[in-house]
Amino acid sequence: MSKFNTKTPSTKVKNHEGADAYSMSAEFELYALVVTTTLSDSFYEKARDTVTRIRTLVKKCSPEFVAKLAVYAREEMHLRSIPLVLTVELSDVHNGDDLVARTTERVIQRADELAEMFAYFAHSKNKPLNKIRKVSKQIEKGIAKAFLKFDEYAFAKYNRDNAVKLRDVLFKTHPTPVTDEQVELFKKIANDTLETPVTWETELSAKGNNKEVWESLIDSKAVGYMAMLRNLRNILEANVSGKHIDIVTNYLTYREAVMKSRQLPFRFLSAYKELQSVASPHTSNVLDAVDKAIITSVENVRGFDSNQTIAIACDVSGSMEAAISAKSSVQRYDIGLILGMILQSKCKSVVSMIFGDTAKIINLPKSSILQNVQELHRREGEVGYSTNGHLVIKELIDKKISADKVMMFTDCQMWNSYSTSDTMAKMWSAYKLLNPSAKLYLFDLAGYGTTPVSIQSGDVFLIAGWSDKVFDMLSAYEEGSDALKKINSIQI
Repeated sequence: MSKFNTKTPSTKVKNHEGADAYSMSAEFELYALVVTTTLSDSFYEKARDTVTRIRTLVKKCSPEFVAKLAVYAREEMHLRSIPLVLTVELSDVHNGDDLVARTTERVIQRADELAEMFAYFAHSKNKPLNKIRKVSKQIEKGIAKAFLKFDEYAFAKYNRDNAVKLRDVLFKTHPTPVTDEQVELFKKIANDTLETPVTWETELSAKGNNKEVWESLIDSKAVGYMAMLRNLRNILEANVSGKHIDIVTNYLTYREAVMKSRQLPFRFLSAYKELQSVASPHTSNVLDAVDKAIITSVENVRGFDSNQTIAIACDVSGSMEAAISAKSSVQRYDIGLILGMILQSKCKSVVSMIFGDTAKIINLPKSSILQNVQELHRREGEVGYSTNGHLVIKELIDKKISADKVMMFTDCQMWNSYSTSDTMAKMWSAYKLLNPSAKLYLFDLAGYGTTPVSIQSGDVFLIAGWSDKVFDMLSAYEEGSDALKKINSIQI
C-alpha cells in the first residue's frame, strides 16, 4: 500500500479569475508551488503570501515527502533558495529523528547556503538577523555537517560581508573538523583570515570592467560557465579581441562544459535577450553560440515518442507577463515559450500555438530554439491577453488535428472572456470523443494550486517547473508513475 502517494479527489473550486477550476492534493500543490517560485511577487500572489502557503502546505504533507521534495528541488531542478525554505519550515513541524539534519546537509551544496539557511531561519521567526542566538537543533546539526563539504576556496569565494557571516554560522553551529586541514580552515574562518581568492568578481572590482581585465580572465579560464553566460554583454562591450571571442564561443558550445553547468533554459534566453542590442561586430557569433549551447543542453530530453503528433500551446496572457523576479528580464511566459520550443525541436510531427483571447497556430522551423522564442514573444499581441485555454482545444477540433499529446505551458488560471459556457474541461471532453487516446499535459509555470481540468481522470496530467528536467516527468507518466512517485523514490 502506498503510504504517501495517495490521491485526493479533486474538488471544484474557483481560480484567481473566478472561473471553475479543480483543487490538487496538498502534495501536488506544494510540489507545483515549490518548483515554480522565486519567492518574489507574482501576478496573483505576493511573496509573503507564497511563503504562508508553503508553510501551511508543509503542515499538511508528510515530513518525509517535504524532505524529499527539498532534495528534488535542489538536485533535480537546480533551485537554491526554496530547498532551504522547505527544510527550515519542516524543522518547525518535525522532530524526534534526524530527518531534518540529513535534509539540511543534503540541500546545502554551496558555501554561501550555510549563511542563507541561517538567515532564512531568522526571517521565518520574524527576528532581526543579529538577534538569532541559535537555530533548531536538527538544522544546527545539518549545517555543522555541511561545513565539512567545502575547502578554503569555496569558503573564501562566498565569505561576504552580509548580515549573517560565515564566522557567525561557525560560532553558532560548532562544526567538528575531521582533519588537521579543517582545524586550520575553521580557525581562518573564525579569525576572518581566509585568503581572498582570485575570481572574476575580485579582478573586476580591483581593476575595472575593461578590455585588458576581460582578456586576462578569459585567457586564465577564471570565468565559470554561468558567469560567462551572464557577462556576455560586458565582454562584448569591453571590445575584447576576436581571438578572445573565439575562446568564449568555443567554451559556450563545448558539450562537456554545457552539460556540467546544468543551466536552467531561461538562463540561455536571458543572455540571448541581453545581446540583442549590443553594437559589436561579434554579437551575431555570440548569439549563435548561445543558441547552439541550449540545443546541446537539451539533447537528452525524452519522455515521448518522437513519431507521435504533439500539439504545443503556450500561454501568452496578461498574467504571464510578470517578470519571474525583480532582478530578471525574463517573464513567466518566456519560460513557457522556451520549454515549448525545446519540445518542438524534438518532435517530428508537431503543431505549435500561442493563446490568449484567441488561439493561433504559428509554424516555426526547428533549427533555432531561442530565435523561435523571440519570434513568438514578438507576436504574442496577435492573440490578445485573456486566458481562453479552451480555444486551443477548439482550434484542434476545428482544424481536425488528431494529436496524441496536447501540451500546454500555462499558469493554469484559465477562464472564458466571451462569457459562453465553454470551459477547458468541456472542450477536452469533446476532443476525447474524437480522439479517445489523446492525453493532456498541463505544464504549470506558476503553482497557484488549481487546474482547469481534473487531473484525476487518467488522461490529464500535471507537471510543474521551469527546467528542461520537467520532461523527465513525461517518462515517469509513460512508465505508470507520476511526479509524486518520482519525488518519493528519492533516498535521503
